Amino acid sequence: MNMIATQYDGNKTFSVVEKKIESPEQGEVRIKVAYAGVCGTDVHIYHGMMDKRVSIPQTIGHEMSGIIDAIGNDVEGFAKGDKVVVRPLDDRKAKASDKGFNHICEELKFIGIDSPGAMQQYWNVPAFTLHKLKENTDLKLASLIEPLAVATHDVRLSALRSGETAVILGGGPIGLLVALVAKETGANVIVSEVNENRIAKAKELGLHVVNPLKLDLTNYVKEQTEARLADVVFEVAGVQPTLDIMTDVAGIRGRIVMVAIHGQPKPVDLFKFFWKELKLIGARVYEKEDYEKAIALITANELPFKLLITDVQPLSNIQQVFKNIDNNPDGMKILMDCQL
Repeated sequence: MNMIATQYDGNKTFSVVEKKIESPEQGEVRIKVAYAGVCGTDVHIYHGMMDKRVSIPQTIGHEMSGIIDAIGNDVEGFAKGDKVVVRPLDDRKAKASDKGFNHICEELKFIGIDSPGAMQQYWNVPAFTLHKLKENTDLKLASLIEPLAVATHDVRLSALRSGETAVILGGGPIGLLVALVAKETGANVIVSEVNENRIAKAKELGLHVVNPLKLDLTNYVKEQTEARLADVVFEVAGVQPTLDIMTDVAGIRGRIVMVAIHGQPKPVDLFKFFWKELKLIGARVYEKEDYEKAIALITANELPFKLLITDVQPLSNIQQVFKNIDNNPDGMKILMDCQL
């Protein structure tokens, strides 16, 4: 039998190809992919920014949900028909020097970037990457579990507590997920965002959001906290203005979580780290417990995650989807229906 798969061909081009459906090898399962989300990394790949890393042509995608279609030998704990998501980290080359933090091990391979990903009808993956979902889980919402796990990881590392104040610098998809998770902990959450469409989305999600171009963010946070400022700051935007303001809005012994990826060294006001005894916390991907927390939040269905899904498009429209993202970068989460 054959299936439809997409592949990135370089030069801002995707193609839709027909491939043979492969049987899972030992230790693998085959997933009938339901939905695959398009994330910022996928857009970077489309723009050619990761051509040195991605093996062209390559099927990409790592935010997904699906149903187990076939099981290889030596796989236990899963059955055909199980709803699952994939935690796309291949840490099989972890070493003692990684100190047990296999999710960021030196030779980590990210499935969907360093190896074929989810934007195809059927996908063979190592069984150790799977997380089982409840039967009644909405597979559209389940496709948000991977980025939500990023947010649960960030909030967990921040040690944010109920009653504390958190400022999220950047109201894109990850920033708003961090804000929702932070609010779920009982914290007082302020989102800082300059894009009016994203400001509107944050308000729709029930979040407290301000535009730092229209007011002095530091003074505003002072007013909201009786001058204590933020206990935790999440830097999610990845631009110099947010690096400049993060040390201002953090209060004494505040924690700053670096969520955004900065490919090059950037200026940071280190004096304020000394003066206020601040902490800077790096945060990268997620661990198993973060995935389980994300699954629990999706399963509970108490937070408005569905409002983050901007559009659902058939897999065959992949080229147009990425063109549209370039033309309308304000969208939140676009899902590919991998069976259309």
